Amino acid sequence: MSVLDNWDEWKNFLGDRLDHAQNEGMDEKVISNLAFEIGDYLAKQVDAKNPQEKVLADLWSVASEQEQHAIATMMVKLVQNNGSH
Repeated sequence: MSVLDNWDEWKNFLGDRLDHAQNEGMDEKVISNLAFEIGDYLAKQVDAKNPQEKVLADLWSVASEQEQHAIATMMVKLVQNNGSH
């Protein structure tokens, strides 16, 4: 089973990666840009596995690049301190 199959597992996975990136000294701008790149890749290359991902993919598909950056930033905020550690 992939972490993409379950929304809570996906958020925990992202939260763990975010904690690791912050502990390694990555600043918020770099993290936000990586979140945008990951979001763009997922939207273009990966089928949504659950209803939440479908909503994000639909929003991403109609958003401007600036709005996509905002979505990515909101996802970072959503998973902040949401990791399993």
